[in-house]
Amino acid sequence: MTDATSTTLPLTDGPLTGLTVLDLTRVLSGPYCTMMLGDMGARVIKVEQPGKGDDTRGWGPPFQNGESSYFLSVNRNKESITLNFKHPDGRKVLDSLIADADVLVENFRPGTLDRQGLGYEAVSVTHPRLVYCSISGFGQTGPRRLEPGYDAVMQGEGGLMSITGSSKGTPYRLGVAIADIVSGMFAAYGVAMGLLARERTGRGQYIDVGMLDSVAAILTYQAGICFATGQAPPRLGNQHPTIVPYETLTTADGDIVVAVGNDMLFVKFCEVLETPTLAEDVRFATNKGRVEHQDALRPLLAERLKTHPRQHWLTVLKQAGVPCGAVRDLAEVLSDPQLVQRMMVLPMTHPNAGAMQVLGVPVKMSSSPGAVRTPPPVLGQHTHQILETFGYNAADREALGKAGVI
Repeated sequence: MTDATSTTLPLTDGPLTGLTVLDLTRVLSGPYCTMMLGDMGARVIKVEQPGKGDDTRGWGPPFQNGESSYFLSVNRNKESITLNFKHPDGRKVLDSLIADADVLVENFRPGTLDRQGLGYEAVSVTHPRLVYCSISGFGQTGPRRLEPGYDAVMQGEGGLMSITGSSKGTPYRLGVAIADIVSGMFAAYGVAMGLLARERTGRGQYIDVGMLDSVAAILTYQAGICFATGQAPPRLGNQHPTIVPYETLTTADGDIVVAVGNDMLFVKFCEVLETPTLAEDVRFATNKGRVEHQDALRPLLAERLKTHPRQHWLTVLKQAGVPCGAVRDLAEVLSDPQLVQRMMVLPMTHPNAGAMQVLGVPVKMSSSPGAVRTPPPVLGQHTHQILETFGYNAADREALGKAGVI
């Protein structure tokens, strides 16, 4: 348990300003959800285990002055209270927090909070306006509901790995925990919809988000291909299953990505490559033909692209209006003036980590924008402050500390 001051950015009223979110989550899917809500102005109170906190506080290296970069990446705009709510006195504190909250988000295994009398059915009796969101691996119903959910497992079980990687290689997990992240995003969306519905009905509701459901939901056109053909789409590396060329291509000194999404763009693409006859070739004149004859087309494109360096092709393709980009590493991406100008890379000062950077809020709203207001909290940073608002004086708080409640 630590109390510390922190440097904050100027407050900005967002669309969720005035609402309180009780965050009983850890690791990534839940914290990403509550971070999104905090970015949009909600007060987020993160409940953590005394002495340990969120599991990701120990994930690393890298650490910044002892603070996990993983934890720092998804826990801004939150307050931290350490609380053992299995202890009777801790449970009283949690009951007070629930009574004061508009939203509760949790990502325990299904049934865990029900056994403690903290499931939605029990809590909603006394707090009918509460919007209660549960995130789990397989959802709260179904034959697999009790199985644990981990991102890598969900990428495999949800089919993402089967369509990611080289056609001749092994399946690959995406370079970010996409199953966790999209589950958190869908959960934040569900919470927002629950709050909107509460404005009309006066009642909260239960929101059940399963990671497997979330991964299935983003399969979109790949699922459509399977529905239409009855066959599972294969791995295609960086190629697109229904558009050609829409992929990475190799130049004299590096890779570029092109997105030739229609026949007119292909004509322009061939003009830039100074190979107009390719666009006139009956095999390649239409996207359907290019998909059917892609094995013949790709070597011809590759031969031409290797005659000039990456920057040359990017310049002339952009001038011609052909969508393209470089394959960049994260150091290049995070220093891009476009992202910096749009406040997607922001400086902060953390009480322990010191000077640091965080990603910004991607949803830009004209009259009630979200904002990055406070750095990720130190474990238990706001414990005494929060308890004091519920009438716990210094002696009470000291007693709770001695009892291991906080």
